[in-house]
Amino acid sequence: MQQYLAALDQGTTSTRCILFDRSGHACTTAQQEIAQIFPRPGWVEQDPIELWTSSLAVLRQAMVQAGIRAEQLAGIGITNQRETTLVWERATGKPVYNAIVWQCRRTAERIDKLSPAEAQRIREKTGLVPDAYFSASKIEWILRNVPGAAEQAKNGDLLFGTVDCWLLWNLTGGSLHATDETNASRTMLFDIHRRRWDKDLLDLFGIPAAMLPQVLPSSHRYGVTDPALLGAAVPLSGVAGDQQAALFGQCCWQPGDAKNTYGTGCFLLMHTGDEAIDSRHGLLTTLAASDDSGGGYALEGSVFVAGAAIQWLRDKVRILESAGQSERYCSQCTDTGGVYLVPAFAGLGAPYWQPDARGMFVGLTGGSSRAALVRATVESMAYQVRDVLEAMRQDIGLPLQALRVDGGASANNFLLQFQADLLGVDLVRPACIETTALGAAYLAGLAVGFWASREELARIWQANHRFTCRMDPSTRAKRLEGWRRAVDCALYWARWENRSTAEQEVPHD
Repeated sequence: MQQYLAALDQGTTSTRCILFDRSGHACTTAQQEIAQIFPRPGWVEQDPIELWTSSLAVLRQAMVQAGIRAEQLAGIGITNQRETTLVWERATGKPVYNAIVWQCRRTAERIDKLSPAEAQRIREKTGLVPDAYFSASKIEWILRNVPGAAEQAKNGDLLFGTVDCWLLWNLTGGSLHATDETNASRTMLFDIHRRRWDKDLLDLFGIPAAMLPQVLPSSHRYGVTDPALLGAAVPLSGVAGDQQAALFGQCCWQPGDAKNTYGTGCFLLMHTGDEAIDSRHGLLTTLAASDDSGGGYALEGSVFVAGAAIQWLRDKVRILESAGQSERYCSQCTDTGGVYLVPAFAGLGAPYWQPDARGMFVGLTGGSSRAALVRATVESMAYQVRDVLEAMRQDIGLPLQALRVDGGASANNFLLQFQADLLGVDLVRPACIETTALGAAYLAGLAVGFWASREELARIWQANHRFTCRMDPSTRAKRLEGWRRAVDCALYWARWENRSTAEQEVPHD
């Protein structure tokens, strides 16, 4: 009897597999950390082989831990870090270069050279603000910088894929080159209105159409695994980029439903139904997870650095031994004493979209303690989310009743209470905060009949805790004013970087 649904969650810092039962309960989890490679400042890569082997390893490990065989899996859902770009040989499956990670800024200068007309065309067709964050300029960089790659691609010998596509290719023994609509919508090459690859954009970045995968719905029977991998063929029946998977896993299916994921970055998505809302405040219009009958749209605000700032405190600054310590430090001081961190380590995302901004602590005094620095780092997540939500409110014109939250950092009660205080709305944390994986499982399960309908999923979804605003408006206004001043400092840094050398050499009194 098929008792479980496997969710394969390939993220930026780790790969996990979670097995879910019919009640939506996470029965077992297997996880491996993933290395990041930093060849130069601002460049971020990963080993494609490690992405694949870690995925297969955790899938097998989860089955061993649960004591099950492949025949007991109803299906496998895949969710993944989006925009990360891989190119490999069609005949051999050998990558021609490392995976270029979504955080990588190597192509920022290329994006800056887009004409206003080109940038507008990209925005109108893809719903995205042109940025090095997305896949298009990463593919172009590989074709221009890897010897022989451009000629191979022209001859139809190279394939492109985001991480989900790479995993599908390997799980099926190279027989399937496909992706889903949510991942395609993050490449800056996909027309989200016509739901197809756009020739004009492919030509703009010099990318042959033969490199591109087939685009399918998120909840769909893609194929089956190579029987040699798991001992039997298992249906591959769900694929979605991590944030759209989390939106689905939070049962946010109606216009105005919103969720925020606190992970390496922060990602706030609001479902907008069948309407693709063109943001006037620096947000992205993107596709929500779909099925064979179609799918809707969402507004998204992306914060590049959230939980990654806590990892920075732990691994680089070494004032934390573990990420979990951050909540204890936050409780050791009543406030930060006016200290703010703007964690623009990879520039600022929505709603600012300033790639040249850099991280900075401001408001430091001789009395600033370790606890204050940690608390300022945790609070920076909440401030950034608040900026995004304000932009979203202005775009959609609907008041937010509650925000559903998930991701690793959502286990931090201090963070969620502070977030509720800044937003002035309730935050709802689900019983299962691994909603990215849960969403992939939901999508896969619906495609194979493991669950009968979305209504059944809504019944089994459970809340764990509700956080209600406690901060008075005057205190909130004062702290937000301090945050705006801190962001202005980071933006000033970016403006200075963009000034001409002659301007920078002008002496100042």
